[in-house]
Amino acid sequence: MMSKSTVNKSSSLVRIVQERELLKREIEEEERKNQSVPNLPKDCVTCILLQLPIDALQRSSCVCKLWHKMINCSIFIKSHLHRSESVVIFQTSAKDEEQHYFSLSSVPKENPGTFSIEKDLLKCVNVFRRPFLDKWSKSYIRYIEIIDGEHYTRDYNISCLGRILACCNGLILLENKLNKGGLVVLNPVTRKLLAVSAGTICPPHQESYGFVLDPSLNVYKIVHLFRDESGYVSCEIKVVGERRWGVVNGPSLGLFAWFGHKPVSALGALHWLPSIDHNDYIVSMEVENADFVTIPLPKSGRTHDGIIAMGDSLCFVTHEGLNQIDIWVLKSKAGNWMQQQSIMVGCIMDMVPLSGSRFGKHVIFRRDEDGSLYVYDFKLEAMSFIEIEKDIVPASGSLIPHVNSLVSWSMGELISACD
Repeated sequence: MMSKSTVNKSSSLVRIVQERELLKREIEEEERKNQSVPNLPKDCVTCILLQLPIDALQRSSCVCKLWHKMINCSIFIKSHLHRSESVVIFQTSAKDEEQHYFSLSSVPKENPGTFSIEKDLLKCVNVFRRPFLDKWSKSYIRYIEIIDGEHYTRDYNISCLGRILACCNGLILLENKLNKGGLVVLNPVTRKLLAVSAGTICPPHQESYGFVLDPSLNVYKIVHLFRDESGYVSCEIKVVGERRWGVVNGPSLGLFAWFGHKPVSALGALHWLPSIDHNDYIVSMEVENADFVTIPLPKSGRTHDGIIAMGDSLCFVTHEGLNQIDIWVLKSKAGNWMQQQSIMVGCIMDMVPLSGSRFGKHVIFRRDEDGSLYVYDFKLEAMSFIEIEKDIVPASGSLIPHVNSLVSWSMGELISACD
């Protein structure tokens, strides 16, 4: 027969199990009662997530596996990109550590939370093949965004040695100072990067880089224009992720006098102003077939005039007298322009157009005299000064239109379905 003590022990164990099961049910019931957000249909969750700014979107990706999958699918990323407003990205020098060494034996330390592009690149380099660089100025990557008329300067907490050359859909193209003539493609939001092999090496003032999406192939392309020793402008193109550069026919002789203007991507093409002071046309390269054409401007452009992308349009921004700035929109590649806006307040002769809103809300200008920034709000019809902290000084030529996104140079790396 079973002893009395054994029976009592069994009864105690059964009672403990029952109590734990009861407690577990009570906790689950309490959690259900306290749940602040009910279970929503997937389409509703997607619509809510699409409204979030990029930093909140990244945090939301960590909430659960379902949200992570939804946010990182290619369809969602493209939808969020189309809803995102443009910002202006720029570089500032590292004040207290302007001279930066990378040697065989040591990699400079960064502040906690700071992502070093060069340090990440060196992970893939054999320690015995790491280059020794002379002193280069280290810089940090920041951006300016405008929300409801207010201006904010944000920090990506990313350091680099090379200059930003071009931007496209949230990706930036930089110089790779660890490889002469090499490049780096980086998404500053996700901090994913890719080293790109060097093309033709030439002096910076004799070349221009463009960065663009080819929608017909769904690939990103790097376009490199450069002037050779004979004075001809040549062109080579590299598909990001592929090994080789491809040579294409460059623009006709004499079209380019200067490479100082960065190209603008709009209407399925890259567009350049080819001269420093007097421009009667723009030089355009079709993305799909790499054909170069010229498009006449509605009037001659001077030093402080420029072209910008605004919405889906290419705009020519030109000064008309001392107190007026006109904005023309290209209606056809044959050179048909229509005057869309005239800015009559706050105009200064040396204001250079820098960036246009993706939704037509504003235009950002930079004064040539002192580098100060201004934004014109079309709804308010007002020009306002963009105040930046005194110790944050954008490097010369580093202010470039950009958009924050989760885009990858290879959408195949992303989850392809949202189901």
